Amino acid sequence: MTAPAVTGRRRLGGRRRFGGLLRDRDFRLFWFGQTTSRFGSTITTVALPLVAVTVLHAGTLQVAMLPAATWLPWLVIGLPAGAWVDRLPRRPVMLVCDVVSLLLFLSIPVAAGLHLLTMGHLLGVALGAGVAAVFFEAAYQVYLPSLVPAGHLAEGNAKLQGSEAAAQVAGPGAGGLLTQGFGAVAGVLADAVTFAVSAACLLTLRHREPRPTASAPRRALTREVLDGLGFLIRDPYLRVLAVFGAAANLALQGYQTILILFLVRELGVSPGATGGIVAAMSAGGLLGAALAGPLARRFGTGRAMLLANLGAAPFALLIPLAAPGPRLALVVVGGVVVGTGVVAGNIIKGSFRQLYTPRHLLGRVLTGMQLLNYGTIPVGALLAGALGTTLGLRPTLWIMTAGVGAAATILLAGPIRRHRDLPTGSASVAPPAVGEPPPA
Repeated sequence: MTAPAVTGRRRLGGRRRFGGLLRDRDFRLFWFGQTTSRFGSTITTVALPLVAVTVLHAGTLQVAMLPAATWLPWLVIGLPAGAWVDRLPRRPVMLVCDVVSLLLFLSIPVAAGLHLLTMGHLLGVALGAGVAAVFFEAAYQVYLPSLVPAGHLAEGNAKLQGSEAAAQVAGPGAGGLLTQGFGAVAGVLADAVTFAVSAACLLTLRHREPRPTASAPRRALTREVLDGLGFLIRDPYLRVLAVFGAAANLALQGYQTILILFLVRELGVSPGATGGIVAAMSAGGLLGAALAGPLARRFGTGRAMLLANLGAAPFALLIPLAAPGPRLALVVVGGVVVGTGVVAGNIIKGSFRQLYTPRHLLGRVLTGMQLLNYGTIPVGALLAGALGTTLGLRPTLWIMTAGVGAAATILLAGPIRRHRDLPTGSASVAPPAVGEPPPA
C-alpha cells in the first residue's frame, strides 16, 4: 500500500485481492521484519545451548537454566509491562527492544573472541533478552490490530504464524550448520543481525498509531494492572485458555529443554544433524498455519481449536521412544504432529483474543494471559533440568510428553466445548478509565 501516512486503523479493499495483506506495504514490511527476527531467534534456540555444551562444557541443569532465564521476566514484569504498553505508542517500544536485543546478542561473539565468555554471561544475555521480549511481545500483540483491519486480522495472524513456523523449520537447521561449520557462536551472531533487520523494517513503516492523550490523568499502575487481570479472571473463555496455555507450555518447554541434550548425548547425533532434526520437527508449524483457516471454516473456531490441541497432543509420546537408527524418525513424527496442533490452535486463539478483548484492556489482558502462559516456561525448563539430572533424560521425556496430553484436556473444562464458534466480543465489557480511548 503506497498511500501516505495515516492515523489509526486503515482500510483495505472490501474484496479479497490476490496476495491479500502482502499487497499492503506496511504489513509486508512488518511481516518481513518479524519473520527475519523469528528466524534468528530459532537459530539461537539451537546455537545458545550448543555454545553452553560445546564451548563451556555446561551440565544438564546449567543448559536448562538458559531457557529458564529467557522466560523468567514474564513472571517478574509481565503484568506491569502490559499496563506500560497500554500507555505508550507501541512502535517505539518495539524499536527499543530490537536495539537492546541486538546489543545483548552481539556481546556473546565479542566476549568469545576475547576469551572472556562465561556461563554467567550467557545467562545474563538470556535474562536481558527475555526482558526485551516481554515488552516487545506485549506491544506487538496490541500494535497488530491497529495495523490490520479487523476483517483481515485472522489472515494477518495466519501469515505471521506461518512465516514464524517456516523460520522454525529453517532456523534450527541453519543453527546446526553454522555450528558445524563455524562454531556455535556464529549462530548467536546471526541472531543479532536479524534484530537489526527487524528494527529497520519498523523504522520505515508509514502507519502511525493515535497518540495517547497527554492531558488525561493517569490512574495508579497497580489499579490498571488489576483491571486487566480482573477481566481475565472473570471471563470464562480467557480464563480456561490461560490455564491451558500455562500447563501446556510447562510440559512443552520441559521436553524441548532437554531434547538437544537427549539427541547429542544419549542418541549420539552430531550438532549439524541435531539442527536438521529440530528443523524437521518444526515443519509441523507450517502445516498448522496452513490448516488453521480451513479447519476453522469447516468445523468452527471453537471445535477447530479443540481438534487441533486434543488431536495432536498424544503424538508427543512418540519422542521418548526414539533410538539410534530408524527409530530416530519417531522424534520427527511426534514433533511434526504436535507442532501442527500447537500452531493451528495458536492462530485461532490469537485472533480470538484480539477481537474478543476490549481494545482499552487488550495490552493488560494479553500480558496477564502471557504471565501465566510464559511464566510456567522457566518452571518447566528448571523442572526438566532437575529431573534429567536425577532420573535421566529419557524418563524425564516420558514425564513431560505425558504432560502435553494431560494439558490439552483442560480445554474441555470451559464453555469452548459447547459452541461451534468462539464469540467475537465479550458480553461483559469493562468501561475505559478516564483518559483511555473507548473500545474499538
